[in-house]
Amino acid sequence: MNRIDRLTAILIQLQGKRIVKASEISERFEISLRTVYRDVKALQEAGVPIGAEAGTGYYIVDGYHLPPVMFSKEEAAALLTAEKLMEKYSDHSNEKQFGFAMQKIRSVLRGGDKDYLESLDDNIAVIKYQPVHPEDTAFPNRFLSDLQHAIGNQCVINLEYFSFKDEAATRRDVEPIGIFHMSAKWHLIAWCRLRGGYRDFRADRIRKLSVLGERFERGHHVSLQDYLDRFHKHDHEQMQEFRIRMQNKVLRYIRDQKYYYGLVSEKNLGEETEMVFLQPSVEYFRRWLIMFGNDVTIISPDELKVGMQELTRELQQHYLTENK
Repeated sequence: MNRIDRLTAILIQLQGKRIVKASEISERFEISLRTVYRDVKALQEAGVPIGAEAGTGYYIVDGYHLPPVMFSKEEAAALLTAEKLMEKYSDHSNEKQFGFAMQKIRSVLRGGDKDYLESLDDNIAVIKYQPVHPEDTAFPNRFLSDLQHAIGNQCVINLEYFSFKDEAATRRDVEPIGIFHMSAKWHLIAWCRLRGGYRDFRADRIRKLSVLGERFERGHHVSLQDYLDRFHKHDHEQMQEFRIRMQNKVLRYIRDQKYYYGLVSEKNLGEETEMVFLQPSVEYFRRWLIMFGNDVTIISPDELKVGMQELTRELQQHYLTENK
């Protein structure tokens, strides 16, 4: 990227946030802090009203705006791909808003770039595949925009949350920390006033939601990243390592399944592949392995071997009894 393009991009970055740290600019453009200082000074000398807060970062003085930004066709294509992903992995509220944004983006493209985007539109697809369970479709996601609004404005949320484990719904007020997407599901992390602690709520299990007028102090809570680092590290420490060998002839049947069951590494050994999984439950893992019969050999741990022996004896006894 030449310097003129970089200066323009830095200006756009400064307009995108209230305060931008010099280190953020340095990391984004892979330049030294000294170069950042020179570039900011060049923008100031060109008449751009950039202020600085010692120890904090740079900001654009209120009232200054860039003229409408033009997108390159590559940037527009990246956004089109994001739109396809939004259609499958967001909810209707977010998908609708993203659609409005894409209409605005298309409206400012050059004629040739519009044709380019149209030619791509029908030739990019996102196929959402995941094991379907009845409870997963009981309450489709429809509150992501409300959740984003509450998180951005630090508003308390009242929600009705259904637990399939307890087969009951509860009403509670929560202080939302953030949302994240994992294993094809959206999750809300929030401080639950009913339980007096942080809780992970599946967004598709929220039956009703209302954003209250009451606000909370963000500084009283951990950040989303701190929560994920802290609590998921604990979850990871509870994981067990399972090491197996599987015949290559059956690998095609578990293309995506192996990731759902915690695959962390695999090594081809010729006719077999050695695989390592991390899972919290022997019970859960052994019931998946049983379907592959003698095409799977367990290396470790012994607990898994014993579990498989018990399961095969149960099956044998079941079918012997059934045939009498």
